Amino acid sequence: MKKAKKDRLEAAGWRVGSTADFLNLSPDEVAFIEMKLALAKNIRTRRLRQRLSQDQFAKLIESSQSRVAKMEAADASVSLDLLIRALLVLGASRKEVARIIALESKHAA
Repeated sequence: MKKAKKDRLEAAGWRVGSTADFLNLSPDEVAFIEMKLALAKNIRTRRLRQRLSQDQFAKLIESSQSRVAKMEAADASVSLDLLIRALLVLGASRKEVARIIALESKHAA
């Protein structure tokens, strides 16, 4: 948010903060959420780059289209191991998976 807008909101009596502040999230929780979001975004990017529909990709990982949609949305019901397994099926290496996690985690620190 631009400083001028923040100042204007605070002058009007509003309290300005982050999503983590609003939800009272710990740094560990923020890091976990950012990791899931980064993995989910990368799954969608790789799937689209390979011109796979959600249904086609679901068949590759022996799952359902709705589960793929939840994976790409970083739904709370989707585990990290499923996200990582999906990336590996899409051709990501271990190093690439580690880099995806590390890049987003660095922002949380």
